[in-house]
Amino acid sequence: MAGRLDLITIGRSSVDLYGGQIGGRLEDMRSFDKYIGGSPTNIACGTARLGLKSAVITAVGDEHMGRFIREELQREGVDTRGVKTDPERLTALVLLGIRDREQFPLIFYRENCADMGLTVEDIDPAFIREARALVATGTHLSHPQVEAAVLKALTIAREAGLQTALDIDYRPNLWGVAGHGEGESRFVESARVTAKLQSTLHLFDLIVGTEEEFHIAGGSTDTLAALRAVRAVSSATLVCKRGAAGAVAFTGAIPDSLDAGETGPGFPIEVFNVLGAGDGFMSGLLKGWLDGEDWPSALKYANACGAFAVSRHGCTPAYPSLAELRFFLSRGIRRPDLRNDAELEQIHWSTTRPGNWPAMRVFAFDHRRQLEDIPGATPEGIGRFKELCLDATLKVAAGRPGYGLLCDGRLGREALYRAAGQGLWIGRPVEWPGSRPLTLEPEIGPDFGGLAEWPREHVVKVLCFCHPDDDADLRAEQEAVVTRLFHACRRNRLEFLLEVIPSKAGPVDDDTTAAVIRRFYEIGIYPDWWKLEPMTSDAAWRRTCAAIEENDAHTRGIVVLGLGAEEAALADSLAIAARYPLVKGFAVGRTIYAAAAEGYFAGRLGADEAVAEMADIYDRLCRTWDRARQGMKEKVA
Repeated sequence: MAGRLDLITIGRSSVDLYGGQIGGRLEDMRSFDKYIGGSPTNIACGTARLGLKSAVITAVGDEHMGRFIREELQREGVDTRGVKTDPERLTALVLLGIRDREQFPLIFYRENCADMGLTVEDIDPAFIREARALVATGTHLSHPQVEAAVLKALTIAREAGLQTALDIDYRPNLWGVAGHGEGESRFVESARVTAKLQSTLHLFDLIVGTEEEFHIAGGSTDTLAALRAVRAVSSATLVCKRGAAGAVAFTGAIPDSLDAGETGPGFPIEVFNVLGAGDGFMSGLLKGWLDGEDWPSALKYANACGAFAVSRHGCTPAYPSLAELRFFLSRGIRRPDLRNDAELEQIHWSTTRPGNWPAMRVFAFDHRRQLEDIPGATPEGIGRFKELCLDATLKVAAGRPGYGLLCDGRLGREALYRAAGQGLWIGRPVEWPGSRPLTLEPEIGPDFGGLAEWPREHVVKVLCFCHPDDDADLRAEQEAVVTRLFHACRRNRLEFLLEVIPSKAGPVDDDTTAAVIRRFYEIGIYPDWWKLEPMTSDAAWRRTCAAIEENDAHTRGIVVLGLGAEEAALADSLAIAARYPLVKGFAVGRTIYAAAAEGYFAGRLGADEAVAEMADIYDRLCRTWDRARQGMKEKVA
């Protein structure tokens, strides 16, 4: 098991409630965005995004916020075996705001919180020994119980030959030397805190802090003197963060100037949010350190990750993926406000969005007009029928990954509510059925503000009947709606599925769908998913896939729609589509539910019979797809 993990962090975790309004007082915030937080938790996520196998030792409450942290860590790829669930304590909360470049008001709600309930019994020696490095942060040295847990972990790590690192992470109010309202305070002198820190510094191979944090660790407000005091009790490499002046590493004796240490290039970007920048910096530094890079290279990674953090809202959500970091270092800065760099933000979004869907077996019962046209159907009856469709989906999925549904919020709201948290992929349409030019459902609102009410797991699906030969006015009108919708999805952190059916708007050939796709990329639309009609020509599929891949290397992929085809004909279409890796599966509706819906609304089928009939067809389609994809893989092998 040794070496299974690259690093384990230990210490605090919290839910960060970040004020959504910029430039105002925390008192005046109208809304808050919810993220995971706490320095060790942020670092675990930041390093996982950079390709390291990370874990965290912390504790959360047995409640909604605790489950949120655990689930977010898992989405980020962080090992959660060290996350304790404390039935007695609540998960820590932090309220934060961005007032300006210098002021970042925050309030810690950590009174007897879950992560402060860690004990020595929670430290598993075998788990510690799986890692190459252990990373601690200063807050958990502030109380005897959690200090004992951290020291036990450090002792095990050093005895096992692990590398050890400390992020000083000095928060005066968490040490009890500043009041609750002083959350943004970065330095308050305290001989007690200095003594406590100095008693542990010999346990580390790497110590990282701002100048103010080294002031508390070294007991002097003269930075060089403080560094020398730390050096007197520790042989660790010392990395001092200097804000706009960058950072400097000292591996030996402290010279007479901070400029005499080893440095890496800095990045002149706009400072939008300083909160979490240190954890982003530490993530990049650990990536370089554990990969064996020299200190200038490790500091380059650290400075770049810190630059991302100060340019975006939130802490963990701001940190880059490895692909994004490499792109940034290769291309350079195009504009100092990185969050408004469209090319960079597209890579950030597409390489950090949660979840992985290599297979997509989607039961699409988002139809509205088609169901309303069935004799005997009423809005209430359609709602009940959509719940039966959900029952069929759940019956076939049986808790396995790779299954999902498309359902609307107007007639199928109760089914959508029930689907939440079931492990299904959930798509939700916004177009008014059959509209051309494209118009949206009233629930979206004239300002598209209705999307703010959607759960994060809902994927925004829009069907646009468009064709390369559309006249200019129609094209402009439809593209304006799709463009606005795409940006509204990004603003609300919702994935976007774009469905196009050119055959309903004009004649098609092998180039038609590819041409439609290229046009959307030209106007800056980058769907997470494409939903495309079945194509029977290999040439059409090759050109379509090429149109996507040449514009978006990180797309989720394609799902094939059914157009109400007979099951046998649909099976033939899926067999062709399965040859192309970019096609992840299908999203089929009427082929599955049409007969059951007619029987149900006519009174010939009961609820259980309708579910059984739909589940049988859905299951056969899933097996058809799986066989086709497996056959393709075997052929390639």
